[in-house]
Amino acid sequence: MQKRILGPGGPQVSAVGVGAMSFTDFYGPTTEEASHAVLAAALDHGIDHIDTANVYGMGLSEKVIGSFLAKQGKAKEGMFRIATKASIKRDAEGRRSFDNSAAHLEAELDASLKKLGVDCVDLFYVHRRDPSFTIEEVAETLAGLVKAGKTRGIGFSEIAPSSLRRAAMVHPVTAVQSEYSLSTRSPELGLVQTCEALGTSLVAFSPVGRGLLTDTPPTAESVAGSGFLKANPRFQEPNFSVNLKITDAFRALAAELGTSAAALSIAWLLHVSPAVIAIPGTRSVGHLEELAAGGSLELSDADVARIEATLPVGWAHGDRYNEAQWVGPERYS
Repeated sequence: MQKRILGPGGPQVSAVGVGAMSFTDFYGPTTEEASHAVLAAALDHGIDHIDTANVYGMGLSEKVIGSFLAKQGKAKEGMFRIATKASIKRDAEGRRSFDNSAAHLEAELDASLKKLGVDCVDLFYVHRRDPSFTIEEVAETLAGLVKAGKTRGIGFSEIAPSSLRRAAMVHPVTAVQSEYSLSTRSPELGLVQTCEALGTSLVAFSPVGRGLLTDTPPTAESVAGSGFLKANPRFQEPNFSVNLKITDAFRALAAELGTSAAALSIAWLLHVSPAVIAIPGTRSVGHLEELAAGGSLELSDADVARIEATLPVGWAHGDRYNEAQWVGPERYS
């Protein structure tokens, strides 16, 4: 497993982490036992970075991680580098809003620490920007949480390169989280470059294209059972069938190269830049093994050229979000 530096002067972490949204029923039903098995397998494969959020399952993801750590006793110390996020709020009807106030962020971090059963996390992100506050003000708030010993690093999810530069003038930004994969390459239009220049990690979520870039892509039935996917343009017809057909060629290429499509997707992403850390999510130990394999797979320039000829920039049909899903992320390209 490759190692990467987490932020300016930060610790080393595995180049592949675990995105813990999958510890809830977001992509399909799962259990605490299954999630604990994934965490145990992650350790076996040298994965030591977990990414969660207070809103994943309305606290369920953090509780599952916390219960796993509790079983480890004193051995849990330093076992994982844990990142969590806050700022998304939901009302009784499920409507979303964003709150970047100092009081809200600190209260939510305190609640996350309690659910996780730790005194401090390695990374605390603002999950979505709140236009009521400048990013400089929010960076100051996060810097205060570092001084208070509640987080070792700060980050932002789905922000523009210009926002990252502004925040970094207030306090070093450990990481920016963004969707990034062979099917979503917009970070290459400034975010990758800015992260490299600042020493900020680019933590890539959905690195296997929400399953499209695997040997077992979603089916019409599984899409219909996912509230998120069935509303997502790439998984709606006619786009979905076209995207499956295009990615068949990628699956064939992975088999020819002697690996899985998931591993090849991860390996390509890590090849792009030393700033990138991938955080795929999974409910399956078997799938985790494929994802972890991508963290040690070396690609030649010829391999990369074949991958990008098979899935050239802009191949995916449909936007990565629908209009409702686009509320919150900063558009910059």
